[in-house]
Amino acid sequence: MSSALVFYFLAGTALTLSAVKSRDKTISALKKSWKAFLHILPQFVGIILTVGIMLALLSPEVISSLIGDASGFLGVLGASVIGAVTLIPGFIAFPTAALLLQSGAGLMQIAAFISSLMMVGIMTLPVEMEYFGRKASIIRNCAAYLFSLAAAVIIGMVVS
Repeated sequence: MSSALVFYFLAGTALTLSAVKSRDKTISALKKSWKAFLHILPQFVGIILTVGIMLALLSPEVISSLIGDASGFLGVLGASVIGAVTLIPGFIAFPTAALLLQSGAGLMQIAAFISSLMMVGIMTLPVEMEYFGRKASIIRNCAAYLFSLAAAVIIGMVVS
């Protein structure tokens, strides 16, 4: 039995138990989750289309030359900058990273992309500055960026 089937079974069981306990709360939760899904859907579809078009237009050789093992630290820097300025949820980023790896991207470059994507928030910096102040936000983002580069280098050392 695949793990997906196990998770579907567990989710169905939990939903059934919830409905037995409180039908109204379960229906309310399902309505809220449907609204959240519809809110996320355009971003999800847009990113999947963008990655799909990119993978269709760029051959594995081109991807490998840009962010493959041979691209070296320049590829790591490029991937980390793209990750730092991109606003993609994790549930989209990880499958995207897997597709890029299958198309010839290097592990160190993908580590830089994913870690900077998750830790650095250039797009959300204005909001962060509102709540935490300019200095704290800039220090946090700079430290997170440096840590993402360090994580990529460590991944490169461990894997190779």
